[in-house]
Amino acid sequence: MKYIVVTGGVVSGLGKGVTISSMGRMLQGCGLRVTSIKIDPYLNVDAGTMSPFEHGECFVLNDGGETDLDLGNYERFLSISLTSDHNITTGKIYRKVISKERRGDYLGKTVQVVPHITDEIQSWIEEVAQIPVDDQGNRHWAAVDESDPSGMKDKKEDDKYQVADICLIEVGGTVGDIESSVFLEALRQFQFRVGPSNFCLTFVSLVPIMGEEQKTKPTQHGVRDLRSVGLSPTVIFCRCKEVLEESTKIKIASFCHVGGSEAVLSVHDVSNVYHVPLLLMEQKLHRILAEKLELETIPSLEGRLDLTMGGLEAKSTMWNLIEGDVANEKVMKMLNNGETLCGLSGMTRSMTDWARMAFKLDGFEKEVKIVIVGKYTGLQDSYLSVIKSLKHASMAVERKLDLIWVEAAHLENDFEDETMGGELEYNEAWDKMKSADGVVVPGGFGTRGFLGKILAAKYCRENAKPYLGVCLGFQAMVVEYSRNILKWEDANSTEFDEKTTNPVVFFMPEIDKDNMGGTMRLGSRNTKFTHPTHDDGSPSISKIMYGGSDTVSERHRHRYEVNPERVDTIHEAGLKFVGRDETGTRMEIAELPRSQHPYYVGCQYHPEFKSRPLNPSPPFHGLLLAACGMLDDYVASHQK
Repeated sequence: MKYIVVTGGVVSGLGKGVTISSMGRMLQGCGLRVTSIKIDPYLNVDAGTMSPFEHGECFVLNDGGETDLDLGNYERFLSISLTSDHNITTGKIYRKVISKERRGDYLGKTVQVVPHITDEIQSWIEEVAQIPVDDQGNRHWAAVDESDPSGMKDKKEDDKYQVADICLIEVGGTVGDIESSVFLEALRQFQFRVGPSNFCLTFVSLVPIMGEEQKTKPTQHGVRDLRSVGLSPTVIFCRCKEVLEESTKIKIASFCHVGGSEAVLSVHDVSNVYHVPLLLMEQKLHRILAEKLELETIPSLEGRLDLTMGGLEAKSTMWNLIEGDVANEKVMKMLNNGETLCGLSGMTRSMTDWARMAFKLDGFEKEVKIVIVGKYTGLQDSYLSVIKSLKHASMAVERKLDLIWVEAAHLENDFEDETMGGELEYNEAWDKMKSADGVVVPGGFGTRGFLGKILAAKYCRENAKPYLGVCLGFQAMVVEYSRNILKWEDANSTEFDEKTTNPVVFFMPEIDKDNMGGTMRLGSRNTKFTHPTHDDGSPSISKIMYGGSDTVSERHRHRYEVNPERVDTIHEAGLKFVGRDETGTRMEIAELPRSQHPYYVGCQYHPEFKSRPLNPSPPFHGLLLAACGMLDDYVASHQK
């Protein structure tokens, strides 16, 4: 197993997650299999109990792990499915060590940070790195062969169960933080434990521009702090608004003890993040890693690494050096020319698709306006996966996404409560709703803004506005329909009104009411399309968007659900629960027939967690198709 560690300095939020994900995508393009680990130095066991305002969204994995949002970046970029163990926290490490001590596993020894905590971190990394990660994007891609255009010759029956070649490790926070010091010490020991040819340390830093000069001192100080704990980077990634000048690279290389200016990479601002893997490849990062980690010794590459890298180098240089609209058209013509692509010696199909997507995104001119009605709009990272899912879907419909934020509380006309906004905010919020092509109401917790979400659902239902409700947005649909169609005026969720006489949404009976962490209905669960055809004979739009599958697997995170005692009445009144769990008692998908509404869909699960750039989430894809007026054609083409 080869290990690549990414650390960061100067300030947080530089984009270590995007950098490590892009590096992984580049390595996949070279035919390597990758996995990824995120180290978070906080004492929390996981991100499940953290406020979205403080930490951004909580990303949910297949096994129910509530993790840092960076694991979402890894999964989206690398097309892999990680586990909760791929997110290491101080809380998890200390809990495990203390549990061992209580059992007597240390045989009476004094338990200390070194060696017991550091050993546990190293063992955890080694064990998790061996866990196979699936998804078709994460297998050894053969160099494109004209006799094998599908690339399936290289596929083995048990391919998705193979262990990765390279484990990418991101250390959260910045070098010098007290919280991360124990992890850096563990990694200092780890480099000797696995050997120099199996360990590569990289560093992400900021190069600010003051006046017209690119300043290197922050990077120098960051690397000095890193070297002070016994770690020296092989590669330095420099985040900068502009392309790093050669003189800047030379200065950083000289003062930071790396092997020449070629080991100082410019990670400057680009038109979209999907260009970053190509940018790294253009600067020959893959060659540096191949030499440091002796990648040609990996048996599965069977001597074709150099051929693959050579082909990728040539094309990535062409893609990244060409700029401007005319040049972009030439690149797209080249990328869309299937015959030319199959003839590229050593070129892998996965990176070709990625490059096509990156450049295609730059060329979109028509816009689609989507409103997100949320509770945590003050920090957009709270809805990062929703945003990414909308972008993936907008790429699929070839539209530039114009994302509009509406604070749910501002849709309510409670002007006496200052936290709900005044009349100005109220009018602005409704103007945004009326101008949108489609509306998403995502999940959330707590009373504030729930009425606003209900009003958003009502407006979209009555005005044929494409609507997608996720988790709490799905429950808002049910409450709204119950109040305004069934005339249950006090219909509500018991989360917000425990005394309601019409509890259409209630607390799930098996959920722990006392403990918050890890006690929700979490992880991947199956949903069956139990009612695939509506009363008017039309098919379920949700099932169509899922490719006609009878069962789908999506990730969940909730404590409340639709009350099964009210399901039949609501269903018969017109809001159709077309998807249910395998027992048939838990409602998963609700929709109105397309004869009544162009796209009015809600789901209890979180489809955004499984969306991928080249494979958008079906509910979000359907919303964007409806918002662009393209859904009828899509349905017609997929019913043939």
